[in-house]
Amino acid sequence: MNPLEKLASSARIETTGHDAPDACGKAVVYRMRRAQRAFDNPALEAAIEAANLLDKPVVVFFGLLARHPHASLRTYTFMLEGLCDTAERLLRRRIGFVMRICPGAASEREFARFCSEMRPALVVEDEDPLRRHRERSRTAVRAPLWTVDADAIVPSALLAKEHYAARTIRPRIRENLAGFLKPVGNREVHVPFKEPRGLEKVAPALSLLQSLPIERSVAPAKDFRGGTTHGLAALKRFVNQRLRAYDETRNHPETDGTSRLSPYLHFGHLGPHTVALMVRDAEAPSGSRDAFLEQLIVRRELAINFVRFNPRYRSLDSAEPWAIRTLSEHTRDRRAYRYDEKRLEQAETHDELWNAAERQMVESGWMHNYMRMYWAKKILEWSASAREAFDIAVRLNDRYELDGRDPNGYAGIAWAICGKHDRAWGPERPIFGKIRYMSYESTRRKFDSRSYIERWSR
Repeated sequence: MNPLEKLASSARIETTGHDAPDACGKAVVYRMRRAQRAFDNPALEAAIEAANLLDKPVVVFFGLLARHPHASLRTYTFMLEGLCDTAERLLRRRIGFVMRICPGAASEREFARFCSEMRPALVVEDEDPLRRHRERSRTAVRAPLWTVDADAIVPSALLAKEHYAARTIRPRIRENLAGFLKPVGNREVHVPFKEPRGLEKVAPALSLLQSLPIERSVAPAKDFRGGTTHGLAALKRFVNQRLRAYDETRNHPETDGTSRLSPYLHFGHLGPHTVALMVRDAEAPSGSRDAFLEQLIVRRELAINFVRFNPRYRSLDSAEPWAIRTLSEHTRDRRAYRYDEKRLEQAETHDELWNAAERQMVESGWMHNYMRMYWAKKILEWSASAREAFDIAVRLNDRYELDGRDPNGYAGIAWAICGKHDRAWGPERPIFGKIRYMSYESTRRKFDSRSYIERWSR
């Protein structure tokens, strides 16, 4: 087995297409999707290692969708801030970066056109578990294709199937963790990329927001700046200031002892290896470090496993049979309160704690994880059916959360509304059946809810 074949056989890489790279190709092309970073990126590093073996340069392609169902000033501002950072970092590493604006909601045609111009020796993509169930045309790209899992520490392909709870996936992750929780490395390219004359590209800049047909009613998030540089700064603040007390304060929304790193992980501005290694090696109590790593690795990769192996992850159909059965049995139960999606979106319910959570999401682009659970369960309680509740929760989450459209969000909604990764609870309750219940009274006893409500009141 030659060095390139050995690299291609890595557990993190899946290969399709032609057997051998095109020796006449001009470069190794990395098609950047979810891992929008030039630092600690396993997909980029695989492309560089392959390019060095082939004695080729590396060029990154990113297709910016002009239209997208959730394209808003909030999401595109954060994403473009990150792409500006990434472009600068790639330049310093002597790697090319070509961004093109793709009409419609797909970038396949534009990428095929780019490949016809560039003639790649090899194409590398970062794996996006949310896209695995969609057909993608490869006929126009005449080069081998490698997809690299840059989103999980333990490659999700190793788990082979959908796992049903943290208790089933945890042993599989732990038995593989030592082999994968290592520094990614940021190697040098042997051949710098020299841009061909006339190569079409668009420089990433916030000024692009003025011409893109995106939704402008969802304002940028004031407390978050996109990009690896800002993500690393946020990570260091968390490790230095809040990690020590994480195990005690993480479920207190009024003090917010969490990392607030989920937007950076969602857009790939930070990778999980970077975060896990810094937390693992931090001078903080082991209880707090272990609690955080449980969330970052086991729980987050359980969510990735869910969307990778369950194509119905955005709907109630992703639930287990016991959950579908118990929710169906309580479909006709009387609802003391009923709210349509518009009133929920405007935080016009009788529940001041729920209203505060909704306002936090709408105004800031982020909601504390403990409140996300309560938020989704109340939508179930106040909707005509569990199916309607699931759909509403997904739409609101994906519209306003910076970390929306993410495995963690879909898994969290499924946990709250249809008991995904949970178990049946008794005794049965109206509406919920055997789905775990959360009440205003019990929730507000766990933290200073009055401070949280006052902070997010009108």
